[in-house]
Amino acid sequence: MQTSISNVDQPRIAWVDVLRFISIFMVIAVHCSDPFNVSAEARSNPDFNYWGSIYGSVLRACVPIFVMITGLLLLPVKMSIGEFYRKRLLRITVPFLLWSVLYNLFPWITGVLGLPSTVISEVFAYAPKDAPQTFENALVQISLIPIKFNVYTVPMWYIYMLIGLYLYMPFFSAWVEKSTLGQQKVFFGIWLCTLFLPYAYSFYDKELFGLSAWNTFGTFYYFAGFNGYLLLGYVLTHRLKAWSFRRTLLVSIPLFIIGYAITYSGFKWMAANPDSSEEQIELFFLYCSPQVLMMTLAIFLLVRTFKLASVKWMTVFSNITKCGFGIYLVHYFVVGFGYWLANVLAIPISLKIPITAAIVFLISWAFVASFYKIMPKASKWIFG
Repeated sequence: MQTSISNVDQPRIAWVDVLRFISIFMVIAVHCSDPFNVSAEARSNPDFNYWGSIYGSVLRACVPIFVMITGLLLLPVKMSIGEFYRKRLLRITVPFLLWSVLYNLFPWITGVLGLPSTVISEVFAYAPKDAPQTFENALVQISLIPIKFNVYTVPMWYIYMLIGLYLYMPFFSAWVEKSTLGQQKVFFGIWLCTLFLPYAYSFYDKELFGLSAWNTFGTFYYFAGFNGYLLLGYVLTHRLKAWSFRRTLLVSIPLFIIGYAITYSGFKWMAANPDSSEEQIELFFLYCSPQVLMMTLAIFLLVRTFKLASVKWMTVFSNITKCGFGIYLVHYFVVGFGYWLANVLAIPISLKIPITAAIVFLISWAFVASFYKIMPKASKWIFG
């Protein structure tokens, strides 16, 4: 797979494999926290919202870490633009389309099997309890796959973003390769300013720096977004020397604690206001925000100091890397089952999210790894 989730054609970098595993597990845990926000229990039991907020806040670094891994592995781009697009886009687009279709066919399949529509919302947390089970509706949703995701394909939003990054990378790479470290630091300085803009728009004025009803491209638009994480992964790995473990720990722990405290308190503050819009509730959960950057840096820098001496563990993490994109694609099918199993096992609320995530991860990994053993060539197109 050619994404940050899995890069089997890249030289083995043990700590990157560990970092990728952490990120994959965090993404799964994020989706395992969904029932804590929208289930019937969440509406009647305040403990669900409490623990959902705690885990939801601590997991926000998952996507930025993926993007940083993409930057450290793929920048600068060393192939022609045509070859890059063929190699990268094709290998993610085929499994992305395949699994998007399967997710959208699921409601219809439940109808064919005579199952009640409530099964759909038990599998997909954000699906309505009266979700249509017709083939016509499935076809409509499938026809929209090229331009949007839906309640059945929530994790796929990342793939749309990743495709955009891939389209952009050959052009960005040309500057990265020729720019000095000083110039890259200037870019970071401007990018950091953009991370505060959502708060300025929300708390001060939506029409800042040229934004208006007829213009959505403000002063800092061209420096904003996930491209900063791309460059950050490259610079930290290839342009700056790694710190000692002690120094890294002294920096990473305060960074993470401060970032987490802002994320958690901000989210709880916005969620407590009944007049808050969905955008306002998500404000402190935004991936491109200063406090999430702090948590991302803390994890990235700390994991970078890891040294794996065990061949056995290197093999394990290498296999997770190989199966990574497949795990990502299939795990959303398993979240509902993992949540049900955690209930059957009477797991305490405080541990339900990480244990559910562990169940979902292990099942998804076993499923994808089995396919790679049975049909390795086909699996590259099924799972990336």
